[in-house]
Amino acid sequence: MKLAILSRNSKLYSTRRLVEAARAQGHSVRVLDPLRCYMRISTDGFEMRYKGAPISGYAAVVPRIGASVTRYGCAVLRQLELMDSYTPNSAAAIARARDKLRCHQVLAARGIGLPVTVFGDNPDDTGDLLAMLGPPPHVVKLNEGTQGNGVMLTEKLSASRGAIETLRGLYANFIVQEFIAEAKGADLRCFVVGDRVVAAMRRQAPKGDFRSNLHRGGSAKAVRATRAEMDTAVRAAKILGLGVAGVDLIRSKRGPLVLEVNSSPGLEGIEAATGVDVAGTIIAHVASHGTSPRKRERNTDLTDS
Repeated sequence: MKLAILSRNSKLYSTRRLVEAARAQGHSVRVLDPLRCYMRISTDGFEMRYKGAPISGYAAVVPRIGASVTRYGCAVLRQLELMDSYTPNSAAAIARARDKLRCHQVLAARGIGLPVTVFGDNPDDTGDLLAMLGPPPHVVKLNEGTQGNGVMLTEKLSASRGAIETLRGLYANFIVQEFIAEAKGADLRCFVVGDRVVAAMRRQAPKGDFRSNLHRGGSAKAVRATRAEMDTAVRAAKILGLGVAGVDLIRSKRGPLVLEVNSSPGLEGIEAATGVDVAGTIIAHVASHGTSPRKRERNTDLTDS
């Protein structure tokens, strides 16, 4: 199978592992920097070039699109979809997952457990907005932050107001959520491929922090997710249209709650913690769909991104 991986850096661990896994399974694979792809769009067909040369004929594409290039990266992926390449994560699905507010609205509408979340724009409504949420502590998050960046814990009502006023002054989009104290700074990363959780790890925040992201000094160990946790993770990914996803859950008194669904989850932490060949599983899943003789999912998810 002729396979492309959309990634800005071929030396990143996740990209390297996907390339190794693809070659080990006998596929032809190439890493394409999405910012070096450019397109011709016409009613008589779609064309793409990369560093001056035409590219076409990719049976499948694995997107590793960073948050900073979401818009352009999704445009490139959408073009490849229109050129009949299969992808486990469509451009529309990635856009849905990247917008935390939109993601929470979609998941809540389908009954997925979430921390209570509020959102508002006008400063005059801040008091009532926080009253809708309940007493602090509160978690304030940038709407498109990643790896724990732009996430703040406010322990007093005045601190919540101050954080909100500061973000509004910066014209930043953000949400405010309830703080789940019983989680004790830990969350669960369930790695979903297709219709199952292929690996899971428990991440613990370092002392003095509440963010469990490994990039921020958190620790990780393999864990056996419960049936309810696995079902929640798989359902959340499916609702958003993601065939590959890292679903972050917290264990609460009312069951598993989804914190975030990552459309481009890193492989280094999960593979190191669990010993599972996640990259190989992703490639096998993509190959089983990308080589299908049917017309690939063209035009089925392109108008929603």
